[in-house]
Amino acid sequence: MAFKKSNSSAGEEFAARKRPPLGPKDSIDVNDIETLKYYITDYGKILPARITGVTAAQQRQIRQGVKRARNMGLMA
Repeated sequence: MAFKKSNSSAGEEFAARKRPPLGPKDSIDVNDIETLKYYITDYGKILPARITGVTAAQQRQIRQGVKRARNMGLMA
């Protein structure tokens, strides 16, 4: 009899990196490196919105802010 393989053990769940999303009126400041660092990985990649829990508009602001900070030399 064939058994289905499971990628995860019983009872194990994926621990997403959720954070309370930014407020609807909050804007991303390029000079606020601590906030921007939360939205990038250790390798410098921008985390997707499904992991961070932000809206599409906020994700675009984060993307633009990270790119500007990198261009200004504030982030590696």
